[in-house]
Amino acid sequence: MQFTVTDAPARERFEARDEASAVAGFVTYQLTGSIIAYTHTEVDPAYEGRGVGSTLARAVMDDARSKGRIVVPICPFLADWLVKHPEYEGIVVRSTRKIK
Repeated sequence: MQFTVTDAPARERFEARDEASAVAGFVTYQLTGSIIAYTHTEVDPAYEGRGVGSTLARAVMDDARSKGRIVVPICPFLADWLVKHPEYEGIVVRSTRKIK
């Protein structure tokens, strides 16, 4: 099964849709200037095990890289996925600090 990932900026999320245009999963984000924080990944249970999460992860990271953005991976799924995909290290922020 093929999935198409598109940005839905009004909803602050990227959506993966199947061939029938049903939403199979999504990644939510917060965008501030050139910094994008990916906050949550969710896959519809009917699509689990079909690669939707990985398809979304690659799509959002490729989008960030193509737009020159810095990624803050708040979502645990995406953070774990990035450990296995070091090709994105150059655009990922791995730690944060508090500002007083």
